Amino acid sequence: MSWDFSTEPEFEKKLEWMRRFMHDEVYPLEVLDIDERGFMRAIRPLQEEVKRQKLWATHLPPELGGQGYGQVKLGLMHEIEGASVWGPIVFGNQAPDSGNSEILAQFGTDEQKKRWLYPLLDGKLRSAFSMTEPNTAGSDPTLLSTTADLEGDEWVINGHKWFTSNGMIADFLIAMVVTEPEADSYERASMIIVPADTPGLKRLRNIPTLGGEHERFGYGHSEIVYENVRVPSANVLGERGQGFLIAQARLGPGRIHHCMRWLGQARRAFDMLCERALQREAFGKKLASHQTIQNWIADSAAEMQAARLMTLHAAWVIDTQGASAARKEISLIKFFGAKVLHDVIDRAIQIHGSLGFSADLPLEEMYRHARAARIYDGPDEVHRVSVARQILAGYQAPKGTWPREHIPTRREAARRKFAALLEAATTDA
Repeated sequence: MSWDFSTEPEFEKKLEWMRRFMHDEVYPLEVLDIDERGFMRAIRPLQEEVKRQKLWATHLPPELGGQGYGQVKLGLMHEIEGASVWGPIVFGNQAPDSGNSEILAQFGTDEQKKRWLYPLLDGKLRSAFSMTEPNTAGSDPTLLSTTADLEGDEWVINGHKWFTSNGMIADFLIAMVVTEPEADSYERASMIIVPADTPGLKRLRNIPTLGGEHERFGYGHSEIVYENVRVPSANVLGERGQGFLIAQARLGPGRIHHCMRWLGQARRAFDMLCERALQREAFGKKLASHQTIQNWIADSAAEMQAARLMTLHAAWVIDTQGASAARKEISLIKFFGAKVLHDVIDRAIQIHGSLGFSADLPLEEMYRHARAARIYDGPDEVHRVSVARQILAGYQAPKGTWPREHIPTRREAARRKFAALLEAATTDA
């Protein structure tokens, strides 16, 4: 089977425009010391320019204002915009709004789209995704304990969530809750749209994390309590019991976007590593002349290229065969890409020494955020288990005692196979 990640020259021109735009217009946002009002004033002209370039919310179909790009093209774009934490919001695909808009577009009713999706795309509303719970293992979502009971024409929601992305500032939340407690494990949950001002919804706090201060303006991971929260029965997204199906539709492509954004971050750290190697001297020569530094550069380049090709291949599988066909590829890139991100940033910090450890460079912040990559959207361990199970499903245990490649056994089989030929050769001699 051939693999084709190629894109047309016209799209490459768009990518080149994005690279210049990110460097000239978005990177400076990182060091501005302004409040949210000033920040929004600064980015609105940038968002309008992105829309003029037809690069706004490109993950959505054209009828919703996007470009309907496939995952390969989206991945290449995310690689560029992911180099800065503010890139996604400028391009209209910041989490969790991008994932929420995708599932609203795919599974929402006309009324749900009118009330929630279109204002979300226009930037008039902000959303949150409420799934993780403090009292159940996030790596096993079949254990979800937050419930929604149907009473008349209303769902009554009770439970405790945390790490609800953007929960403190959201106008509405999409909550993953148990509505079918007697169903099979993966058919128990549904997704329900919850307006943030609904009585009983208590937004307790933004959880302090290793990520630190970039989570300004209320962005971050919130702790939410649902106490007899009543919403209309029509607020179910998709069908009852479809929660896991919808979650996979949201998370699969989302992991492609994460991994390509990580590559954008890793590339930026790699650039800093290489520039420092050429700038700094130690022990009578440039750092670039020391073998250890050369090893760091070579290893980083190889690892980033491997992660990039693996991610684009996973994106290509989704584009050509669908997300379900790419389960193994997606899990592979999730844990491998997270390690590459960490290792490249770590080397960049090391070559800068005390400067790299300081907040005078963006590396320390990048390093803190890189640690979370091994946890969110499925921890490394779960993805490794998934990969191993899928690979082993294609194997069978050899019969008998010995491994299939056991040389004495193979030698005896070869003698039997060629016995007639060997006997003829002996006779002829």
